[in-house]
Amino acid sequence: MKSTRNPWPLAIIAAFAVFIAGTVALIVLACSHRTDLVSRDYYEQELRYQGQIDRLDRTRRLQPPVSVAYDAGQRQIRLSLPPEHARREAKGRIHLYRPSAAGLDRQIQLALDADGRQTVDVKDLRRGAWKVRVSWTVEGEEYFLDQSLLIGS
Repeated sequence: MKSTRNPWPLAIIAAFAVFIAGTVALIVLACSHRTDLVSRDYYEQELRYQGQIDRLDRTRRLQPPVSVAYDAGQRQIRLSLPPEHARREAKGRIHLYRPSAAGLDRQIQLALDADGRQTVDVKDLRRGAWKVRVSWTVEGEEYFLDQSLLIGS
């Protein structure tokens, strides 16, 4: 006598096992994925945003305008502020910000020449999208510039 076995109970158990294994694999993958916040003090920065808007507005009204340019041949970033800011001893910093990797960020002290210019060597920076954030103070007035650059080879 030949006994026939019904395959459905085994198939249902196998489907549940595949589903559970897939769910566990997705959870392990999601938990092992590294997530960097844009910055560690993100919420505090949001609270200070109105001051940031005021600094950006003051910067937009400057004549001649502030400029940041990337020279691919020399692999340098050239910053130009109004010459009067250099004469009034502007103090500040340049923040090279990599949105995709917080560990690659760099801070550089603002050191303008007599014409209000500064050159930053970026030969050691990785290729890709960068933000140049310049913040400086002149006679108690704060200014800020945020510009995106594409650093190439």
